[in-house]
Amino acid sequence: MYLKDYIKDFREYTSYDDFYNNYEVIVPEDFNFVYDVVDRAGEEFPDREALVWHDQAGNEKRFSFSDLSKASSKAAHYFKSLGIAKGDAVMVMLKNSYEFWYCLLGLHRIGAIAVPATHMLTNKDILYRNNKASIKAVVCVNDERLMEAVDATKDDSEMLEIRIVVDGKKDGWLEFHEGIIDMPEVFDRPSGEEKINNDDTMLLYFTSGTTGEPKMVEHCFTYPLGHITTAQYWHRVIDGGLHYTLADTGWAKAVWGKIYGQWICGSAVFVSEFETFTPTDVLLDIEKYGITTFCAPPTVYRFLIKDDLTKYDLSSLKYCTVAGEPLSPTVFAKFKEYTGIELCEAYGQTEATVISGTFPTVKPKPGSMGKAAPGYQLQLVDEDNNPVDVGEEGEIVVVTKASTPVGMFAGYYRAEEATAKVWSDGLYHTGDTAWKDEDGYFWFVGRADDVIKSSGYRIGPFEVESALLTHPAVLECAITGVPHPVRGQVVKATITLTKGYSPSEELKVDIQDHVKRVTAPYKYPRVVEFVEALPKTISGKIRRTEIRKKK
Repeated sequence: MYLKDYIKDFREYTSYDDFYNNYEVIVPEDFNFVYDVVDRAGEEFPDREALVWHDQAGNEKRFSFSDLSKASSKAAHYFKSLGIAKGDAVMVMLKNSYEFWYCLLGLHRIGAIAVPATHMLTNKDILYRNNKASIKAVVCVNDERLMEAVDATKDDSEMLEIRIVVDGKKDGWLEFHEGIIDMPEVFDRPSGEEKINNDDTMLLYFTSGTTGEPKMVEHCFTYPLGHITTAQYWHRVIDGGLHYTLADTGWAKAVWGKIYGQWICGSAVFVSEFETFTPTDVLLDIEKYGITTFCAPPTVYRFLIKDDLTKYDLSSLKYCTVAGEPLSPTVFAKFKEYTGIELCEAYGQTEATVISGTFPTVKPKPGSMGKAAPGYQLQLVDEDNNPVDVGEEGEIVVVTKASTPVGMFAGYYRAEEATAKVWSDGLYHTGDTAWKDEDGYFWFVGRADDVIKSSGYRIGPFEVESALLTHPAVLECAITGVPHPVRGQVVKATITLTKGYSPSEELKVDIQDHVKRVTAPYKYPRVVEFVEALPKTISGKIRRTEIRKKK
């Protein structure tokens, strides 16, 4: 829709090298996604569809750009009437309610700091976030447990003044729709002291905290422009199409796939608000709504291929993408067999946008992160920051000496030491390890702290986990290293089993033999533990540190 305005020399690229060397995002002097994209589209294409939403109760709503321009203006006026101003932090816990888009855009309008968060936060989580980010207001869904958790933290929260609920009633809480109903439908771009600048803080995301307390990832107002690459060249959204990213609005993945890049590129976004996730529902939604592009974690695709995909009309799908962990070649092949679509992988972080990916003209290699994204100069380095050779494992670093990629974070909010620990001397250390093949493809190994050193070998957990997941008995697994007097460390597999399987010595040996056949034999797990559930963060990431503590 507005790609030509934000990509220098916009055209079809003839090769990956052409794309990497010549693709360049144009950053205007004062960019604000709401005024420059949503409001503009609302004026130029008032009836153009922007958001399609439904829930499991059968309710459905469709929003044009004009609708969202007006609704977000009303939200902005309401927030401002409550005393929320530029620079104030507002935590938004709205699951996949359509009001999330009203609120996020409304906060962008006034220059307030949006802090999206999951509805699964506990009292401790909420209090930590309230005080770390100086949260002034909370907007949340009508969830009794969540509202009580917010209330329980109020007295100990240093800055919390305002509590707003969507479609609910509770003492001390304001109701969102009642608040915005009489507000004006136009909110002019701020000027003077309220003027919003490119480097002002727009978003804060708390990291998952797999190894410690969550840090606050700070993004400024140019961040949406970094996701043009995400939408146009990884998701490959279609102008006039309908894109579906499976993600809760509490996670950064939501703004990767549910708003910024997609709308700049002209695609509407699809949102399903479900209380319980059922893979079959995804297939029904694709069929009913004519989804054109789809993105989900590998786990979802594993569920989908277990169903009979021939029962569904998936002909509307043009491109599908996957991220979060390496993709199994089996899942890749099965999905392609059913749909004719090759799943395209990518790698990124909350701190950045797409760092590497399977872009147009890049042939997918199942399990690979693809090639470096334009704007990202990537290196793999050893512990002394020396580049490693092709085929050798090293930490992924982004070289920022010449320039910083559009969409990279500004740093960890209020944490200069934590920022300097990962980003100094023109190098941003991702903390992830990978190796690069002769064709320039990157292959994820694991978090640097998770790599296992056994008898001189370096073993990445994801490669072993991928091998384990091809065994029919393995539902979920985590690979860690445990101390060994001779080998230094040995590989341990912590496994949850699929239905119909029970822990036994015979099953353990069968799984070990299976891994020896699927990958290099030295990587097989010498220690196997069967558990009912794996310890995870609230974002669903496995807490290997907790498993390691058990030895």
